[in-house]
Amino acid sequence: MHRIIKEKLPRHIAVIMDGNGRWAKKNMLKRGMGHEKGAESVRTVVKTCRELGIPYLTLYAFSVENWQRPKNEVRALISLLETYLRTELGAMKETGIRLFTIGDADSFPKTLMDLLSRAKEETSENSGMVLTLALSYGGRDEIIRAVNNILRDSKSSNIGEKMITKDFFSHYLYTANIPDPDLLIRTSGEYRLSNFLLWQMAYTELYFTDTLWPDFSRDDMIEAIVDYQRRERRFGLISDQLPKD
Repeated sequence: MHRIIKEKLPRHIAVIMDGNGRWAKKNMLKRGMGHEKGAESVRTVVKTCRELGIPYLTLYAFSVENWQRPKNEVRALISLLETYLRTELGAMKETGIRLFTIGDADSFPKTLMDLLSRAKEETSENSGMVLTLALSYGGRDEIIRAVNNILRDSKSSNIGEKMITKDFFSHYLYTANIPDPDLLIRTSGEYRLSNFLLWQMAYTELYFTDTLWPDFSRDDMIEAIVDYQRRERRFGLISDQLPKD
């Protein structure tokens, strides 16, 4: 913790939590056990970010492509989400965490949708940290949804060509009220975005680790943040143009 510079913390961290299945295989366990162990890492990361004072944390919990997995695994993932919400709601309320979701949550069973609605409602006044779960989410789907909503609104209002700026378009995304991620962490040694926050990560710093998600610890999160703080974020400028500390 002493290596972290409090003044240079990322405002928004996004995480692709990858490697549950490989962790289970490595430990000669069923895939479901990998997901259960991965839920423990979720708790660790949420707690660590809250303690550090990270304002926004977004977790890629269930992609739109995950629906193509075997039905028993999909059911297990949904059951795990339900369990997480039931067990962690109290902690979220106590620690000032507000729950938010992005994606097509209507695709899930009513039991999960009801739990999500309850958790979001009961944490809506919290201001310590926004925890966003990406559920049945896909970056391309989000962009297409935004375009369709702009086309819909253009029929009833005067939306001209010059009005469609980057900021204008961003207001039609799920993340309209959330800043773009400063840091993306992906576990398990994979080097791709997997259809996650494609628009939002134009200038995000990417951090990849070979650590499988169920093994991702508090120390791993701190190491990712320390690595981020070593970097110079130029946003297309050169070093000499950046503000001096």
